[in-house]
Amino acid sequence: MTIHPARLFSNKHNTMSSDTINRPRVGVAAVIARPDGSVILGRRKGSHGSGQWAFPGGHLEFGESIVACAERETLEETGLHVKGVKIAGVTNSVFTDTQLHYVTLFVQCEPCDPSQELQPQVMEPDKCEGWTWKSWADIKRMADEDVEAERLFLPIINLVHEHPNFGQGNL
Repeated sequence: MTIHPARLFSNKHNTMSSDTINRPRVGVAAVIARPDGSVILGRRKGSHGSGQWAFPGGHLEFGESIVACAERETLEETGLHVKGVKIAGVTNSVFTDTQLHYVTLFVQCEPCDPSQELQPQVMEPDKCEGWTWKSWADIKRMADEDVEAERLFLPIINLVHEHPNFGQGNL
């Protein structure tokens, strides 16, 4: 019996358990820019992409809005209170080494209090080595070069390559 791929996940024809099907996960990243245009990046640890630079972010929880996820993850990871302004980009990333597939939504965020000094703290030391600020020119260079110490998380590399004008005056 042949099952059309579109019908594979219907209850009527699906005989595979959810454990045997790799499904894409939804990740949300907060893109937080300072007035000079630089954005915050943290070095990941303890998970896929360990040692790579990424925006604050994480998994979308059941029933949570995308913007609320970006705000929550930023507070949990950096201690910064931000508000999501808009979904500024989307990428589709397959991590072949770990067999993980993520659709990542990038949310432009700004401080809740415009006078707030943006000094991120490492709130989850088991997940982040530290935070830094990088210009978009640096991020583009990092996406194009394969330097271990400056390696970006795959969704950011895909963002730079798929949306080359991202971050150029639109954040």
